[in-house]
Amino acid sequence: MMISSLSISASTILRDAAGAAGNIFALGLFASPITTFRRIMRNGSTEQFSGLPYIYALLNCLISSWYGSPFVSTDNLLVMTVNSVGVVFQLVYITLFIVYAERMQKMKMLGLLATVLCLMGSIVFLSVRCFNSNVRRMFVGFLSCASLISMSASPLFIMNLVIRTRSVEYMPFYLSLSTFLMSLSFFIYGIFNNDPFVYAPNGMGVILGISQLGLYSYFKKRSDEEDTEPLIVSYS
Repeated sequence: MMISSLSISASTILRDAAGAAGNIFALGLFASPITTFRRIMRNGSTEQFSGLPYIYALLNCLISSWYGSPFVSTDNLLVMTVNSVGVVFQLVYITLFIVYAERMQKMKMLGLLATVLCLMGSIVFLSVRCFNSNVRRMFVGFLSCASLISMSASPLFIMNLVIRTRSVEYMPFYLSLSTFLMSLSFFIYGIFNNDPFVYAPNGMGVILGISQLGLYSYFKKRSDEEDTEPLIVSYS
């Protein structure tokens, strides 16, 4: 009985440690657009930047935060905390984008923001009023999983760009590393928590993260080799 208790305790500690690490790595991801918004504020314009990634990220964080809340799942507090922080970051970015955007962009972003908030309100209403606790967890869990998978798949566009341009300019190393470490942490967290709605999408994130880091290493090495090749000077 004591051995079983110790085993459960160790599993809980490892789960919480992985979740806490995931929260820390996620902060790096959430803070990564700060440089972009410094430029926007300095220039007083959103230029050619798109606000859509922040809208998508907000919806993802809202759904995942709701899934991690005690109203849906009682054992995913660290999922709720990290995504709640993500909601705050995305709302700040969206607000700044709206402030500095041109009139048409402002209207578009305000419309998209209203749509996201209405959609999330509908999800909360349906899950609370129409489903019991087990079905509610399945319903929100599938939505969260789908949202996370779609977010995890977004780096595929960057990876395609890296392959086409044979340059890692548009795939910063530390951003890729943070994404991989966060996905790995929550994959481990989901495994110890026996929660497929957490470990399945983050497992995909781990695979994509490894692929990104592999691409970065390959093309960075090729770039360095080309830069160090001796110049051949012709005197003819």
